[in-house]
Amino acid sequence: MDVTLALQLLVQGVLLGGIYGLIAMGLSLIFGVMGVINFAHGQMMVMGMYVSYWIFVLLGIDPYVSLVVVAAGTFLLGYAIQSSVVNRILDYPEAMQVLPLVAMGLILENTALLLWGPDHRSPQTALGLEALWIGPVMVDVSRLIAFALAILITSLIFFFLKKTDIGKSIRAAADNRTGAILVGIDVNRIFNIAFGIGAASTGAAGALLLPLMPVSPHMGHDFTLTAFIVVILGGLGNLMGALIGGLILGVTESLSTLLLPATLKQVVSFSILVLIMIFRPRGLFGGKK
Repeated sequence: MDVTLALQLLVQGVLLGGIYGLIAMGLSLIFGVMGVINFAHGQMMVMGMYVSYWIFVLLGIDPYVSLVVVAAGTFLLGYAIQSSVVNRILDYPEAMQVLPLVAMGLILENTALLLWGPDHRSPQTALGLEALWIGPVMVDVSRLIAFALAILITSLIFFFLKKTDIGKSIRAAADNRTGAILVGIDVNRIFNIAFGIGAASTGAAGALLLPLMPVSPHMGHDFTLTAFIVVILGGLGNLMGALIGGLILGVTESLSTLLLPATLKQVVSFSILVLIMIFRPRGLFGGKK
């Protein structure tokens, strides 16, 4: 085995895994608080990528800077979806919760298709071709910045949930919805904010991914599936599990290319999903059923 190549793939896997973790954290937060699986998750991330792309093309602002605006925009989008759609279906059977969110995903996908067309778009950012060397290992600067910002955003979300009054209300509503209502918490508003935070983290992840890969309207489905795998791997509703699950999946996918063609990396991902569902259905770190 080529040790240098293995180290190179390990570093790339860790850097990509941090972004996977950020994408999955939004999905895990939404499920952990409302008990709803957001089937429009990947499409929200694609919208974040397109908004970041638009800001870059029209204003020349780098995606790493515009991610604050992108996160704010996707927060409002998530808040609107929760208040107008999801709050009305929370008490429906799980099977009936699926279709409205699948429909929202299709609406977002077709909106992107209408606004930006079907072609792939890939902006040339200032740091897109920059790299630094750590011994024999090359580190892509764009991936390194994306990883660092993903970890920073994840840490801020943890801090928000642990230390702020709204964060504590979100945790209370997630733990016991009826009890939260009885102590005077406006649960619907808290759910709106929680869904908005989940959407904002996904939108920010989209902005971080923009310098790393081309964006197209139809790529949301793949990222929804990737987020599902990470969340199930780490445990549904377990935010720390989502971050660690993202790192595990990123490293596993990357190292698998030592033995398999890169085009087969999804075989590895879905094999992990099947094994986890069989042997650890609540994930490696425990989560909601």
